Amino acid sequence: MLSCDSHTFWNQLARGAIWLMIGLAAAGAGNLAFAQSAQDGSPAGGWDLTVPSGPAQTPNPVEPGTPLSPAQDGVTVVPRSEADKSGETDASLSAVPVKFVALLTSDGQRIEKGLVWRIFEESSTGENGGTLIKTERNASPILSLKPGNYIVNAAFGRAHLTRKITISPDAGPAPVTEQFVLNAGGLRVTALIAGKRAPQGSITYSIHTDRDQTDDRQLVLAGVKPGLVIRLNAGIYHIVSTYGDANAVVRSDITVEAGKLTEATIVHTYAKVTFKLVDRSGGEALPGTKWTIQTPEGSIVKESVGALPSHTLAPGSYTVVAQNQNKAFRRDFSVEDGQTKEVEIVLQ
Repeated sequence: MLSCDSHTFWNQLARGAIWLMIGLAAAGAGNLAFAQSAQDGSPAGGWDLTVPSGPAQTPNPVEPGTPLSPAQDGVTVVPRSEADKSGETDASLSAVPVKFVALLTSDGQRIEKGLVWRIFEESSTGENGGTLIKTERNASPILSLKPGNYIVNAAFGRAHLTRKITISPDAGPAPVTEQFVLNAGGLRVTALIAGKRAPQGSITYSIHTDRDQTDDRQLVLAGVKPGLVIRLNAGIYHIVSTYGDANAVVRSDITVEAGKLTEATIVHTYAKVTFKLVDRSGGEALPGTKWTIQTPEGSIVKESVGALPSHTLAPGSYTVVAQNQNKAFRRDFSVEDGQTKEVEIVLQ
């Protein structure tokens, strides 16, 4: 009985020793492996950074537009924008260099100064003519425009041209040239009075278009001073020149040619007239008098208020009405070119 139990005991002890030796050997191998890993430059602390074997873990999906959390599965997730999803910005939206050039005539010289370019981006609906996106005062600017439709206005003084252009996405890297032929000319008016150049500031004139199909004229420019060069599109224009403050007016039709300077001379006739209302001949002028100058047909030429108003009138016949203290007095008179005259009305 003792012999049998002792034998069993020693057998169990032997088997235990064997497993202990195997465990120690495994532990020693692990320490040796760690020592070797440290010598190979593994991170301090012995953290194993090798990717574990087995199937890779798929992170939780994040839908675009979802608010970002500080971390999901240890990784901050940033949703991609629509531009990122397409890889790069659509090449068709890349800006294209466009050079704008303006000419006086189709075979004339390039305009080198005095130009104003206005570029409008055409709306998708085609309403309101588009949105102004650029104003450029260089003579021949090079502008970067995205592919699309534009409305461009080139202005050279009062000469201008507006047309639509289309920028293609297939345009190359070299600038695309857009040429505008304005068919523009110049107009310079000289005004004479009594055979001499009119004093500065005494005359102004307005420029109107030729009559249209409804027999109307459109005002192009008002308050122009003689001697200035006005740039206009080629065509026929109606000039109305006024000397003084009443009806000393000269009208004329003038043709402006493209690429040329048109010189026009206007000769004014006039008379200087002063008015006075007195209680006796040669007496003092009564203040606060209202004056109305009329043609023989009754058309009003000029109205004013004062004791001694003076006006510049065209030669001819007139009627003047003086009103004072609810009473009216009238007188007919005539004036000639170059005359200076005083018209006196005596109370009766």
